[in-house]
Formats: sequence, structure tokens, C-alpha cells
Amino acid sequence: MVHANAKLAPAGRLELARCVVDQGWPLRRAAERFQVSHTTAKRWAERYRQSGAAGMADRSSRPHHSPARMSKRIERRIVNLRFTARLGPARIASRLGLHASTVHRVLTRYHCPPLAHLDRATGRPIRRTVRRYEHPAPGDLIHIDIKKLGNIPDGGGHRAHGRAIGTRNSQRTDTGTRRTGGKPRLGHGYLHTAIDDHSRLAYTEILPDERKETAVAFWQRAHRFFTDAGITVRRVLTDNGACYRSHPWRDQLAADGIAHKRTRPYRPQTNGKVERYHRTLLDEWSYARPYTSETERRAALTPWLHLYNHHRGHTALAGQPPASRVTNLSGQYS
Repeated sequence: MVHANAKLAPAGRLELARCVVDQGWPLRRAAERFQVSHTTAKRWAERYRQSGAAGMADRSSRPHHSPARMSKRIERRIVNLRFTARLGPARIASRLGLHASTVHRVLTRYHCPPLAHLDRATGRPIRRTVRRYEHPAPGDLIHIDIKKLGNIPDGGGHRAHGRAIGTRNSQRTDTGTRRTGGKPRLGHGYLHTAIDDHSRLAYTEILPDERKETAVAFWQRAHRFFTDAGITVRRVLTDNGACYRSHPWRDQLAADGIAHKRTRPYRPQTNGKVERYHRTLLDEWSYARPYTSETERRAALTPWLHLYNHHRGHTALAGQPPASRVTNLSGQYS
């Protein structure tokens, strides 16, 4: 059947072929006359030479012969080499004298897992289990961490709009902002966070640095927050940052009667709950919408924290907010 966009029907093909073969037209002239490509004109002229007018009809698209389906014995050998010798499609193909694409189709048809999912010793699929832990009561463990966050310039965007007046050397402005190369340096804020392991109740502040005095003062306010919620803190987990290895931090926790635990070096997964919380915080607060200034973004933090603690469902809490596990929390249903 001639498709809808075909330039030539069988009668037109015959006319084109006769112009080339019988009348001696050049292929290019015939192609221009019938508005087809040079290769199309050549194809119909060749068919006319071979079969005459009968060759102008459409031919069946069915292949002349189909390759025989691979035997079950070969397929079993492919799957067996996958699991016993842990070989990929290319190496299996070289052993059996097949094409790698053919081996890959067989492996896909039998739902064979990737090599990375097979145990090196046994060749069997690895059963990956999600390892999670949760302390039985609020206050058994408080995760603490700091996240560095770049400030937003006035007017929004990633660059400041104004330029410093004067030389291009680094200088102080009246507001104390350091300018380098004629542009103000906006600096950073530091998100100090404490989150309860059992309830996921979170307390976050944006502070100007991560020094030991700042970290200790933050913990005093965070400890008061958890105490007001009826949570008795027993342990605190931090990374190995300098502020958490300082004497003021140690003395403050000792005065509060709280045990201090540290994560293994270069192992942030140990403190994964606060790491995941910071990711949620960035997605749903920090970068949730375009802010026009750093002041506007910081003003939106307190409402978001209330939403997170009291109303936002948490997947680890069966869709309930953290406040559902802290019965003494004020403003729970506000």
C-alpha cells in the first residue's frame, strides 16, 4: 500500500522509469521533474530495467528469511555462565561464539540481575536490606549538626547588584561587609540543628559562625526547647567538628548530665537523621521559592519549622508529624 506522503504512485513511478530508461533522461533531471530524491529515481529505474512495469508495485516488507530462535540449551548455558562464572554479555558471547547483543537479550528475557547485584563468592543475588535504627523514647539521642548556607543579596539572585565605590582592593563598608574586587561579599549563615532521634522533633537556628562559643549557646537554647517539650535529653551525637571537641562543649554537656557521642570520622551516615533533615530543609525552605533578600528567607524559617514539627507528615512516623510522638509539646494543634 502506498503511504499517504508518497511522492509517486505506481503510475508515476512507471513514468519516471520510462523517462530514464526509454528516453535517456539523466537521473538528476528526472528526480527534479518528479520532485523526488536522486536515490529514489535510481531505485525505480533499476526496478524497471529488471522487471519492467510489474516492478513498479510495492513489495512486501516481510523478510525473505527469519533467523532461527536460539535453542533452550544455549539459553541455559548463557544464564548458567552469568551466575556461576559472573561474566558479562561480551565475555559470555566470546565463549559461546555469539553476539554480545544476543546474549544481552537472553539475560534480559530471563530477568538476570546486574553483576553488581551478585555476591562475589556465591554468585547469588544479594538481598539488600535497609538498616534503620530508632531509639525507643524521646531524648535517648539528639542528633546535632551544622550546615553552611550562602546568604542572598538584596533584590535576590546569586550576585549583588551594586559595586563598591573606591579602589578594587578589599575594604570594609559602613555595614561591616567586606568588599573585594568592587563587589560586596555576602558571607554565609550557619544552620545549627538539633533533632530528636525518636520523634524527629527539630530545632534550628541560623547563626553567624560555627565557633565553640556559638555552638554552646545554641545547645543551651536547644536543650531548653526540648525540656519545654517534656523531653529529657540523655545523649547527644555530633560529628568531629572543632566546636564539638572543645572544652566549653564538653563542660556544658557534663553540667547538664548528658553523654556525648561522636560519629566515626568520614562517616556522615552515622548522623544520617540530621543530614536528611538538612536536605529537606534546603528543598522545602531555603530553595523553595525565590527570595528577594536574606532577611525574607530567614523570616520564613520559623513558620516552616512549625509546619515541620506540627503538621508535615513524616514517612518514618507512618505519615504523622513529629509532634505526634511528643505529647507535651505546646501548640501541637495550632
